[in-house]
Amino acid sequence: MKVFFGAAATLLAIPFAVGQSSSTCGPAPSGSIQPSLASGYRMQVVATGLSQPRGILLDNAGNLMVVEQGRGVVSAHTLNEDNAGCVSVTSSQDVTSALGLNHGIELSSDGKTLYASSSEEVFAWQYSQSSRTVSNRTTLVANMSGTDHTTRTLLLSKKAPGLLVVTRGSTSNIDFAAASLSSGHSQIKAFNLTNQTGTPYNFDTTGLRLGWGLRNDVGIAEHPVSGGLFSVENSADQITRMGVDVHQDNPAEEMNFLGYLNGTQYAPQGGNFGYPWCFSAWAVQDLPDNGNLTVGSQFAIDASPDSNNENRTDAYCAEQLPARLVFQAHMAPLDIKFNNSGTEAWITFHGSWDRDEPIGYKMSVVAFNNEGQPVDDLQSTTAAQDIFANANNSRCPDDCFRPVGMAIDDRGRIFVSSDASGEIYLITKVSGGNATASTTSGSPSPTTTSGSPSPTSSSSAAVFNEPSLLLPIAVLLCVSIFNTLML
Repeated sequence: MKVFFGAAATLLAIPFAVGQSSSTCGPAPSGSIQPSLASGYRMQVVATGLSQPRGILLDNAGNLMVVEQGRGVVSAHTLNEDNAGCVSVTSSQDVTSALGLNHGIELSSDGKTLYASSSEEVFAWQYSQSSRTVSNRTTLVANMSGTDHTTRTLLLSKKAPGLLVVTRGSTSNIDFAAASLSSGHSQIKAFNLTNQTGTPYNFDTTGLRLGWGLRNDVGIAEHPVSGGLFSVENSADQITRMGVDVHQDNPAEEMNFLGYLNGTQYAPQGGNFGYPWCFSAWAVQDLPDNGNLTVGSQFAIDASPDSNNENRTDAYCAEQLPARLVFQAHMAPLDIKFNNSGTEAWITFHGSWDRDEPIGYKMSVVAFNNEGQPVDDLQSTTAAQDIFANANNSRCPDDCFRPVGMAIDDRGRIFVSSDASGEIYLITKVSGGNATASTTSGSPSPTTTSGSPSPTSSSSAAVFNEPSLLLPIAVLLCVSIFNTLML
């Protein structure tokens, strides 16, 4: 019987020991940041002190690669995980020189070629993951200079190897040059890396156009099963309609469907999504003369002197390609990543500036069906479920994390960068994961699920988890040992 009680005591102590050790993983969030996490997930800070970390990825050796926009470089960070599941950085070094790299990053499937972008060019290097060094830099795409929206996100297609997707936003809030295909503004293109001649592609005049009239689609991802391409768009600020300021809750941010690179036919591929003339509705009731408009409908805004009075109508906008989903205005989606099975699309919302009550500043998840499309339709206002948020958006942007880039490892854990705080967080699903992170604001976010708030965690501790979930397992093990000893 002494053996039984000793074993029982040890087993019953395990869940609480794991919980206590996990709660001390890594440093606390920077400053006075107060995260809120949905039930069934845990969080820890992996890295701090980075200079505006933006795009991130994991190389084939597990090194965390980070575009540090504040220094214009890609840095590499070796990670270590202890027995309690705590992940930490053991060493860091710069991989590239300072080239004005500001967001985009990719890695070839064999791990031997690194890609990154500045506002003007896309570069490639030979990369050694063992030494975390690069050599033989080449320029793949050029002629993308511009102001305002200067990130050039990169995506290597896994369904069509050799094709590199590059996104390019507008050069101003309402960029009327984007109405011309020849400008290259507000377009997403794919470039064939297998037949390059040594001369960089000219973004404006070459490449396979996947869509245009896309104001600033910073995030882009390829569905791992269907191969469908989805982007997330930052829509316009300070808009008016029929002389009325409607910018507080319009226009909606968007998820757009761009078709495929794997040979699947999609007739609208390469078509016009309406910018700079047309935008998606969110708060329809705030739009004058809203007629038959619904959530997600394309609507026209007022003409301006810069448009040469070439204003468009709602009828014209209804003929342009619509979004696939819409989100609350001004949340600023910056990345989209699919889980390995393609049942979930994760989206980072960097957060608003053009709104009286701050909105966004969170990471959310959207459910996808077996056909590789979102479960919700265009009229939905609850497609995105909040998982990782700030507890009080009234503190934003100064005392909040602002999520940007994500990287999902083969265990489904999500690394996410916060450029404003210079951090990398790690989000891990530990159970269920169907609740919603709680955020305090002046009004509920339309992108969260309705009803009473679900249980959430909000603390300055480095990791949030649920050690109590292990207690039933320990009890069952104790009973099993007891029964064995009594035989």
